[in-house]
Amino acid sequence: MEDKEGYHQRLRQLIRLVVESDMAEVKGFDLRNARKLLQLLYIISQQVPFKPNIQNLAEKSQIHRNSVANYLYFLDEARLIKLLYTSGISVSLLQKPEKIFLNNTNLLFALNPDHPEKGTLRETFFINQTMVKHTINQPDAGDFLLDGKYIFEVGGKKKKAKQIQNAMHAYVVKDELEFPSGNAFPLWIFGFLY
Repeated sequence: MEDKEGYHQRLRQLIRLVVESDMAEVKGFDLRNARKLLQLLYIISQQVPFKPNIQNLAEKSQIHRNSVANYLYFLDEARLIKLLYTSGISVSLLQKPEKIFLNNTNLLFALNPDHPEKGTLRETFFINQTMVKHTINQPDAGDFLLDGKYIFEVGGKKKKAKQIQNAMHAYVVKDELEFPSGNAFPLWIFGFLY
């Protein structure tokens, strides 16, 4: 609160500290690649959430294609990003994630000063609040599958349940909604899960 203008700069410095110092403790991480890891994180921040193209990420970050999955794993372990995998498939280091998110909305604003899209902010907030106590996967229909059972579609106030209408245990999470209504929950309520 004492320095609102410098907050994002301090957050970027903290990210650099995590990558250059803390990551040295992660088994298998070569500290000489910290610069490339920061570059990969910046590339991701400009596109999240997105379905990763490993070859494209390798070219843009100048990281060998075979190492990109490892680097994504390191960023996920450092809680800088969140990798979302398809439901029903075991998570392994070699598996390509279905989507990549930054870990929280503060990182979105710090790494993407052009202000991220509202939809990205909504989904990032939802995944950040629910990942603490729940397993999250990419479902066939909807945005998120929690604990292998509950499907959530995240959107604005006018979001409809069209994409999840045939799914059991499916709910719509709406921004700018004050109170729950039917199978719709306000986005803010998920802040209590953290």
